[in-house]
Amino acid sequence: MQSSLTRAGTRSIGIAALAVITTATTTTTQFRIPFGKWDRESDKPIISPQGNGFESAGTFNPTVVKYDGKFVMLYRAQDLHGKSSLGYASSDDGVHFVRRSDPVLVGEAPYETGGGVEDPRLVKIGNSFYLTYTAYNNQGGQGAHANGMIHGDAQLCLATSNDLIHWKRQGVILPAYKGKWNVGWTKSGAIVPEKIKGKYWMYYLADGANQLTQMAMAYSTDLMHWTDALDHPVLSSRPKMFDSQVVEPGPAPVLTEKGIFLIYNGADDNNVYRTGWVLFDKNDPTKVLARAEQPIFEPVHDWEKIGQVPNVVFVEGLVRDGNRWLFYYGGADKYVGVASATVR
Repeated sequence: MQSSLTRAGTRSIGIAALAVITTATTTTTQFRIPFGKWDRESDKPIISPQGNGFESAGTFNPTVVKYDGKFVMLYRAQDLHGKSSLGYASSDDGVHFVRRSDPVLVGEAPYETGGGVEDPRLVKIGNSFYLTYTAYNNQGGQGAHANGMIHGDAQLCLATSNDLIHWKRQGVILPAYKGKWNVGWTKSGAIVPEKIKGKYWMYYLADGANQLTQMAMAYSTDLMHWTDALDHPVLSSRPKMFDSQVVEPGPAPVLTEKGIFLIYNGADDNNVYRTGWVLFDKNDPTKVLARAEQPIFEPVHDWEKIGQVPNVVFVEGLVRDGNRWLFYYGGADKYVGVASATVR
């Protein structure tokens, strides 16, 4: 999502058990989505802004993992000055969370000046947790809005931890303006949790010269040093569809028998954010096998439609809990919600 800038009764959204998609190779792929229809676990937000401190203006865009028998959530917290940090909350049931009084990561590095740290995504590999996040420097830089106003730089960064509380910065892993095809910001890194053909792979958000906010792909041998895998987007926006303006990775992908399954966030021409999915080849993570033709989740409640940015559900957290999946999302860039679906 666009950092701190303005973005250019429970209802369930059902999905078909079998998706039939025509792929780029003009073949027809039948793919059974690994979960059933989504149901909101709560009509109200499970995390909301509070107090006058670091989370007074917004609490949104969460990532969640299971650790030591608990659900642990890191979420973007925003203060009244618009600066973001990462809050921490834990839960026994995945729905009712207790928050720490202080954030676990705050904007301290030069590339985080002013705007702070945003939109976390977590994956555990070996004994370590890898956290991708967006560093937002709004105190200058090369970035310019369409109206000529300078808005600084957003860049994709990495931090590591063994306990989800104490984090070691690894720095900017994909600098803005320096990609093979992306000419702007870099954000939203979703790392595939296992090596494929000797490499780690990551889907992320980048800006093309003719179309902003497209999905990109990078690879690494050590999780620290990343290189663009392609000279073009791995997944592009589609005119007149729910993802016509934005195609942004969601939580870390899930490896299935059929391929690499990735939840992503799409925005249409009216800047309404909905949820889609895509299946990549597990032997070639750059190859699309199937893709949603219709969104599987969309804003319904007032708190998903009215907030800092209207009409947004933005999924960044995904946890399997027994025979269900839990999906954690930001609502209107102000709240955290959760939905669930049966494992198939």
